[in-house]
Amino acid sequence: MNIFFGSKDFAGNKEIEIIERKGSGHPDTLADGLAEYLSISFSNYSLEKFGAVLHHNFDKVGLLGGASYVAFGEGYLMDPIRVLINGRMSTKFANERIPAKKLLINWTKEFFKKHLPLIDPDEDLEFHLNLSLQSSPGKTYEKEAKKSARQRWFEPESLADLPELNKLRSNDTSVGVGYAPSSTLEIVGLEIEDSLNSDEYRKENLWIGSDIKIMGVRNNNKYYFTICIPQVAKHVVNLDNYIENLSKARKHIENILSNNKINVEDSEIFINTRDNYDLAELYLTAIGSSIESGDEGLAGRGNRVNKLISLTKPMSMEGSCGKNPVYHIGKIYYVAAFKLANKIYEKLGIENEVYLISQSGRDLLDPWIIAVYTQKGLGAENELHQIIKDEIIHFPEITRSILRGEIRIY
Repeated sequence: MNIFFGSKDFAGNKEIEIIERKGSGHPDTLADGLAEYLSISFSNYSLEKFGAVLHHNFDKVGLLGGASYVAFGEGYLMDPIRVLINGRMSTKFANERIPAKKLLINWTKEFFKKHLPLIDPDEDLEFHLNLSLQSSPGKTYEKEAKKSARQRWFEPESLADLPELNKLRSNDTSVGVGYAPSSTLEIVGLEIEDSLNSDEYRKENLWIGSDIKIMGVRNNNKYYFTICIPQVAKHVVNLDNYIENLSKARKHIENILSNNKINVEDSEIFINTRDNYDLAELYLTAIGSSIESGDEGLAGRGNRVNKLISLTKPMSMEGSCGKNPVYHIGKIYYVAAFKLANKIYEKLGIENEVYLISQSGRDLLDPWIIAVYTQKGLGAENELHQIIKDEIIHFPEITRSILRGEIRIY
């Protein structure tokens, strides 16, 4: 592998910083979450039943919004949320057929019961399955191709038709990018949404919806936040109650800022800036998410694997959720880049950026190029070499951690 080291003035990037967090009930985050849930569920299902993770990808899942009725004290869906399960999935192993449609629908209902508990999955979801069994380029119909696993990519006759069991190879020419450490703005942005969407906060505030969106900006030492917070109509009796709830949320957010040593008096917090009280145009919802009223969500448009969109930090446009967790570079190398960056920071205490670049078909444990940026004048190349080599051999552990639910990437 080629390991390149570069240097940059990290301090020069710190005057202005911008982050975005799409909360757990945001349509794009729901699409990412569903894609990942389907991938993990199918991986564990096939691992237990057949002894290996069978080929699949659900990274193009989509959600199309329904329609809802909302007024103070009541809210309900009038039209269902349409679930587009797009992708590829093994439908057969040896002589046994896999009940793909039944499994995918059941797993989707499980996901929505947990993430949008105010809907009835049997009544409020409409399913559209668009699955293909076509292999990526490489499958041909030449005589020699009869021996190729590409002919049976989604219908393997035995474990011998899963070449990754013998040697992990990159499925794509792509790049994973990560960095460390996280900034105060990133930490606070995540904490605000995690806290407002926590079971503890929700238990005491039944009115709060999950489609919380945060835009955060830091200009030197001053912090600015614009936050959208939905309210569940049946728990809001009137406009005064609505305003009171937002005031309560503001105080909670201010406490989070104070606990992270951010001067609240020198910060600006804006909540639900599109509200018009005179016209009763409010972020009032039936189920807590804009997916109920015409909004759409698509996998890959939401948060990156660090659960944020950090616009002033290095990032990739790769959509990781729903990709096969065994050898899809758009997932493995992205998670690995953050793990490697954090390991460098943990051991050497230096700010850094890591880029892992693959070649399609190349040994997954032998990236084509690894590029690492550190602060100018630091050196430490020998130590960096050793950390990189020590970490690469642990890449397969990422798969196991994902399947155990220990790594969340949306």
